[in-house]
Amino acid sequence: MLIATGLVVLLPFAFVYTFVFLINTVGLPLLEWAAERPYTGEVYVDPVLLAVVVLGGLAVQYRYGPNAVLRSVGGRRVSPDEYPELHAAVTRLAAQADVPKPDVAVARTQLPNAFAVGTPGDGAVVVTTALLERLDEDERDAVLAHELAHLKNRDASLMTVAWVLPTITYLLAVLAFYVLYGLVQLLRFGGGSGGDRDGRALAVGVVVISVSALLTLTVSAMFWAGSVLIHRVLSRYREYAADRAAAEITGSPAALASALETLDESMPEVPERDLREFDGGAEALYIAPLESRAFGDEELVSTDVFPETHPPTRDRIARLRELAGETA
Repeated sequence: MLIATGLVVLLPFAFVYTFVFLINTVGLPLLEWAAERPYTGEVYVDPVLLAVVVLGGLAVQYRYGPNAVLRSVGGRRVSPDEYPELHAAVTRLAAQADVPKPDVAVARTQLPNAFAVGTPGDGAVVVTTALLERLDEDERDAVLAHELAHLKNRDASLMTVAWVLPTITYLLAVLAFYVLYGLVQLLRFGGGSGGDRDGRALAVGVVVISVSALLTLTVSAMFWAGSVLIHRVLSRYREYAADRAAAEITGSPAALASALETLDESMPEVPERDLREFDGGAEALYIAPLESRAFGDEELVSTDVFPETHPPTRDRIARLRELAGETA
């Protein structure tokens, strides 16, 4: 966990300096060839300035990312008048977990799930209407305790910060891909050449753009893969800790095991539209994973290369039942 968390901070620095290295070793020689004249000097990024930018960006995501996640799934903060029993349960369990009572939010969807966003004192526990309908009181309390444990451990903030680099690298890779695609289409349908001078200028432009886009696509894809892997490793290990903490808060490991079993069995019944609305970077925050649900022959999130965002539900249930046996 410590290594993965450290890499969340260090990878953005590595990403920037990889591009600096490529600009100096490939980009500048390419420009010299294109302009037919030498360039002096090299590109340099001040480490202090980069640290301010990177850490500032992570701090902004730490502060505002949770609300963005809440909006992305249609979650709405609700008052005690709207959901009195839910608020009462969160108040009681927060006192048992020794954390300030968070806001309570509800998302209207047929997907039974829950997650937490923010930090202790400035967070929210989010549940879906389907979860409230499917779980009994003990199971609901166990799920709420699980999310309060995440809040106490600042897991939600860590996961939203860890999703910054995957988002940036993904967008850059997509941009580079469309640049290459547009270049291919331009050459295919409008690549006529004029004189020798125009022909050379076109060839130089094609080479410069192609090399730049290919390098951007390659580097972005590599760092995207690495950052997604780290994000998922963090997600998997924090689930076990939150499961155990929820069992300690409620005194009933069996209740959380039963809740996980119910949620897992309910997943095949969820409409595809509701699953797609909850798919994205936030799925690592949910108490129940989405990977077990497939669309036709395609998995919602491929696990051929990356581990799932959550440990296998059957393993979590087995651990909780073993814990229940120890405390019986």
